[in-house]
Amino acid sequence: MRRVAGSRAKHYIRGMKNSQWIGIAAALLVIVASFMPWAYFPVLQKEFTGFFSEENRYGRPGKVLIAFSIVEIAFFLIPKIWAKRANIFVAAVDVAWGFKCFYLYTACYRGECPEKRLGLFLMFGGTIVALVAALLPDVPVKEDLSSE
Repeated sequence: MRRVAGSRAKHYIRGMKNSQWIGIAAALLVIVASFMPWAYFPVLQKEFTGFFSEENRYGRPGKVLIAFSIVEIAFFLIPKIWAKRANIFVAAVDVAWGFKCFYLYTACYRGECPEKRLGLFLMFGGTIVALVAALLPDVPVKEDLSSE
C-alpha cells in the first residue's frame, strides 16, 4: 500500500500543472517578503517590516501572511478537489489581508508619508499571483455519461 501511495504522489508532482508551481513560488515569495522592509518612516528614521513597527502599532502581519502561505502551499500540493476549493478561500483571505497591510503601511499620518519599499510590493503581488494560481487548479475532469 505504501508503495502505491508513493508512486501516486510522484506521478502527481511530476504531472502538476504550471499554475500550481507558480502558486507555490508566489506563496514562498510572500514568506520571504514578510521579512523584507515594507516602508521607511523618515520622521522615525526606521524601516518597518512584516514583523517590526514602532511600539508594535501595526502588529505583526507577517505572522498571518506566513500562516496563510503555508496552508496555501499544502493545498497546492494536495491533489483533491476539496483542497483546491479551500485554497481559493485561503488565497482570497490572504489577498484581503495583504491589501490591508499595503494600505496600512503606505497611509500618511499627520502629514508624514512613508517611503514604500520593495518588500511591500512583493508581498502584495505574491498574494495576488497565489490567488490567480488557486483559481486555475490542476483537477482532472471526468466526463458524465449519465446525461445521454
